[in-house]
Amino acid sequence: MSRQELTLESVEVRSVCVPLKRPVVSKVGVYREWPLILIDLRTAEGVVGRAYLEPYLTRSLKYLVNAIEDLAAGRTGKPIRPLDDFSESRKLLNIVGYEGVAMIAIAGLDMAAWDALAKAADLPLARFLGGTIGPVPAYNSNGLWLTDVSRLGREAVELVDEGGFTAIKLRLGRDRLDDDLRALDAVRAAVGPAVDLMVDFNQGLSLAAALRWCHALDDRGLCWFEEPVAYNDLRGAAQLAGELSTPVQLGENFYGPRELWRAVDAGACDLVMLDLMRIGGVSGWLRAAPAAAAAGIQVSSHLYPEVSAHLLRVTETAHWLEWEDWAYPILAEPFDLDEGRLIVPDRAGCGIEWDEQAVRRFQLAL
Repeated sequence: MSRQELTLESVEVRSVCVPLKRPVVSKVGVYREWPLILIDLRTAEGVVGRAYLEPYLTRSLKYLVNAIEDLAAGRTGKPIRPLDDFSESRKLLNIVGYEGVAMIAIAGLDMAAWDALAKAADLPLARFLGGTIGPVPAYNSNGLWLTDVSRLGREAVELVDEGGFTAIKLRLGRDRLDDDLRALDAVRAAVGPAVDLMVDFNQGLSLAAALRWCHALDDRGLCWFEEPVAYNDLRGAAQLAGELSTPVQLGENFYGPRELWRAVDAGACDLVMLDLMRIGGVSGWLRAAPAAAAAGIQVSSHLYPEVSAHLLRVTETAHWLEWEDWAYPILAEPFDLDEGRLIVPDRAGCGIEWDEQAVRRFQLAL
């Protein structure tokens, strides 16, 4: 094993849009296809680091691609040192704000940089960071949207069977509380008491509605209530966390480590989940997760199951990995599932390589 210093030579950024097996139907929108930004970070030493981003909106791709290319241009010919680059990029872009496009561009390059460094050392990322590879407990987040209640039971069984899962996620926040109660009853009846259920409101409730909904569901043995109110309503979330016995889960919309700490310090959450695109890539995760651990709060992931699995292996208070297959159509070798666990493979880097034929088929011209 050797640890090789790398120099950034160029970055190739491509956009694709892939079909979804089950359309996303939630309070944040309806999606039948899923846009992805693919990043290939090429080094002077011949190592290529890869990463992808999931920006939700196809029309956002051109703005993000330009930001990533511009940020990379400023680093061309310089050593790859992601922790330092993370801090310097934040300072460079703070005048336009820490959230949104600025952080997403930083995160994409950061993930690709860590992948390159781990590949240069011929180590899986988890081992490169001082941990081990192996299984990561996962729940299936690949369905159970705000769709016809009559179909939810059958779909819940399908989700369990997709990988021997012992936990699945249900989206709630319909117009009527009774309809959400029927949805929960249908899923529970289909999968039985042994399967853990997480519920996600996707920020779809006002505080008044959240108080009513969550208290009505508080005795159902759920793993968590995820984002019942707007992600930045920390006061409202703190009120819910203080009144409910079911844990309140926040975090997929934390832009950077300090936002996680603000929520923890406000008592707004019992659990946190980190989204690599928003928290700041691998570097952002490595700085955010210890803050959660210091408060005794468990850390789960949001999207990006491949890279997140490596990071959960080195996270002190690791909890659940959110599994979805939305990037699988363009991956050469998706990670294996075994009895509800994602298996981190013994491959150098993050373990991501493109299926180039699929990339060409789904590629967008911006």
